[in-house]
Amino acid sequence: MRWIWLFFMGMVMGGLATMWVGPVLAPEADTPAPGVPLTVVIAAADAAPPAALPPAIAPVEPTPSAPTLASIPADLLIPVAGVDATQLSDSFADGRGGTHVHEAIDIMAPLGTPVWAVADGHVVKLFTSALGGLTVYQFDASETWTYYYAHLDRYAEGLVEGQQLRRGDLIGYVGASGNASPAAPHLHFAIFLLGPDRRWWQGIAINPYPLLTVPSS
Repeated sequence: MRWIWLFFMGMVMGGLATMWVGPVLAPEADTPAPGVPLTVVIAAADAAPPAALPPAIAPVEPTPSAPTLASIPADLLIPVAGVDATQLSDSFADGRGGTHVHEAIDIMAPLGTPVWAVADGHVVKLFTSALGGLTVYQFDASETWTYYYAHLDRYAEGLVEGQQLRRGDLIGYVGASGNASPAAPHLHFAIFLLGPDRRWWQGIAINPYPLLTVPSS
């Protein structure tokens, strides 16, 4: 009888333990084990391969910031009558007004000295400004370059916008208009590489000095 009593008491105690603790559940497949990062479990549960990545975007070709050697103007005429290469000085990088860079050269000459077109092309703009005074903007024949002549005393007779120019044509006369000193008449001469919009007032400045001092072909 004693063993029957012990068996009966064991069954009762086991049932009470089950009611108190609750049923033992099998672990879910995507429940992370202790110490395993959640991202690892998610990756294991999501076994489908990732979608294909979009194709790489083609690199944008950089816009040239300076002219290539092949495109630089050649055989330019010194634009002031009676001036040769030995009389020119390189003031392209000189400062003007504190933060402004000259980006041109000044060709000194007496008031009224003839100014010539440096190359073939056409007059794109005749313009008067507070700084440059009486000016001429000339496009070259390919409309790649602007030649800028400033501080003129006056234009050549009959000069008009759109007029075709040949190298050596008279376009004006040396002066001291704009902000130039009356005591130092000169031609302010600049060259600009035009942008795709071909705006006569915009471009990348290049130094005229080495182009005007090379021997003519």
